[in-house]
Parts: sequence; C-alpha cells; structure tokens
Amino acid sequence: MADIINLRQARKAKARADQTRQAEINRVKFGRTKAERKAEALEEERKARMIDGAHRDGQNIKTD
Repeated sequence: MADIINLRQARKAKARADQTRQAEINRVKFGRTKAERKAEALEEERKARMIDGAHRDGQNIKTD
C-alpha cells in the first residue's frame, strides 16, 4: 500500500528545500570570504587617510 501524505506539508517541504538550494547557489555566486571583506575595509580606510592627509592646513574643508 502507498503511504498517505499530507499534500500541504509535502508542498511546504519542497519549497523549503528549493529555497535552501537557491541560497547555496547564491552564497557561492555572490558571497565573499571574511578575508576579502577585511581587505576591502582596510583599503577604504587607507584611501580615507590619504585623502585626509592631502588637505593643506588652514583651508576651509567642506564635508557633506
């Protein structure tokens, strides 16, 4: 005999599995490692320091 299943539960389980599979694909496609994020943050900080260090003393600096 065939097992009796609840179609609503089966549909929800399939949807959860599909979402999990899509999330894995997106993590591989768009994700970055912790080292990559840290390197980018350090680079942005370095750029900001260089820009701040390039200002002449005594000038009015407008920041928005």
